[in-house]
Amino acid sequence: MILPPVIFVGLAALFYIGMYREDPDTLPSAMIGREAPAVQVTALGPAAPFDDATLRAPGVKLLNFWASWCAPCRAEHPLLEELAAEGIPILGVNYKDDPAKALAFLDELGDPFAAIGADSGRMALNWGVYGVPETYVIDGDGKVVLRFAGPITRAELDRTLRPAIEAAR
Repeated sequence: MILPPVIFVGLAALFYIGMYREDPDTLPSAMIGREAPAVQVTALGPAAPFDDATLRAPGVKLLNFWASWCAPCRAEHPLLEELAAEGIPILGVNYKDDPAKALAFLDELGDPFAAIGADSGRMALNWGVYGVPETYVIDGDGKVVLRFAGPITRAELDRTLRPAIEAAR
C-alpha cells in the first residue's frame, strides 16, 4: 500500500533533479579525460587505415564517425573541410557503410580526412557512439578532451569544438 506512493515520489524527485542539470541536452560520456580506446578499422579505398599510434601522435586531432547514408553528416561536411583547411587533422571512421557509397560521398563533397578507415560497428561500440555523426577531440597524449554527438553546426563549432581544440593544445 505504501510502495506505490514511495516509487512515485522517488521518480518525481529524479525528474525534478534532471530538469535542472547544467545542460540537459548534453549526452554524458565516460571517455572525457581518458585514453582513447583502441582503433579497430579496416581500409576504405586504396589508402591504409590509421591505427592507435595515429591517435597518440603529437598535436590535437579530431576523430569523426560518419556515413554516406547520414544526412546530418552531409550537413556538417563543409565545417569539417574548413577545420582541415586550418590544419587540424581529422581522422574519419566510416560507420556501417557501403565502401563504394562512402568513397562516392567523398568524391562529391571533398575529403577532409587526414586518414580514414571503415568500421563495422565494433570500434563505435567501444567508443560509446550513439549514432553518426559523432566527433571526438583528442589531445597529443591520445586522451579524449571532448565528445560531441550530432552534426557540427557553425554555432557549436565556435561554442564547443574550438574551445576544446584550444584546451587540447
